[in-house]
Amino acid sequence: MRSQDETGMNVQQFEDMAMSAVYNVCSIVTRPVELILRPFHGTRYFPLPVMFFSAILMILLPLLSAAATGVGQLIPFAGVRPPAGLFGIGALTKLYFLLSLVHSVRLYRRMIHMELEQNSEYEGPPLFFFKLLPGSNSFWVTRIVLEPAFVFVAASTLERIFILQSGLATYLQMAALMLAMQNFVAWYASWQYLRKLMDARFAGPIIAKLVENRATEDDLATVHLASFPKNLSPEIRQSAVAHIARVFSAKTDAPANASTPQSKPL
Repeated sequence: MRSQDETGMNVQQFEDMAMSAVYNVCSIVTRPVELILRPFHGTRYFPLPVMFFSAILMILLPLLSAAATGVGQLIPFAGVRPPAGLFGIGALTKLYFLLSLVHSVRLYRRMIHMELEQNSEYEGPPLFFFKLLPGSNSFWVTRIVLEPAFVFVAASTLERIFILQSGLATYLQMAALMLAMQNFVAWYASWQYLRKLMDARFAGPIIAKLVENRATEDDLATVHLASFPKNLSPEIRQSAVAHIARVFSAKTDAPANASTPQSKPL
């Protein structure tokens, strides 16, 4: 049977893998939007798999949109009309590959002259007008709330005045929600790492009391431990405490070693 600490590590690994999967899927969908919102991102902000699958998505979306419209028009009495609006998914695809070309020149220059950037994973500063909004002094408020809200409101407004077609507006609205989720996952990974460091620091004195057999039931309950039997030999007590200390140390090191989203400044 698996020990309790092994089960806990497996649960932690599953959580880290799930968070990484959510982050990467959201990044694939939101990359076209982020190329506009963050025009000065670093060379390693978008991993290569995200760039590849995002390009595939942008190629397939116009085809799927055109196929759905064509099939709908073939259905008798369905009343399906071509989407109203100046710009559709096809226009976004053209803009995406144009921006990718422009960014590739900028990023290639940074890759050759590495002294031009200090942090290759930084997404760069937000657009200038976000500084005028309340809460923009916080990095995470801007990333989780302001930027997704701006994309969602802009897409909804431009759809109503027939600038954007319904398909493109729906995609941008979904991208806004995924942008908020993507950045929340990144914030949560950073918070979780710092929180575990603080938990380990809090547990240190309690483990020291446990070694000296001075820890109360209330002390042990805060770190989910049970008291040792009174007649336990000192050698076994020392071995058990050393094992407990290793478990807490492994839990603290897990976020740094797992495949979690990259941390951003708090």
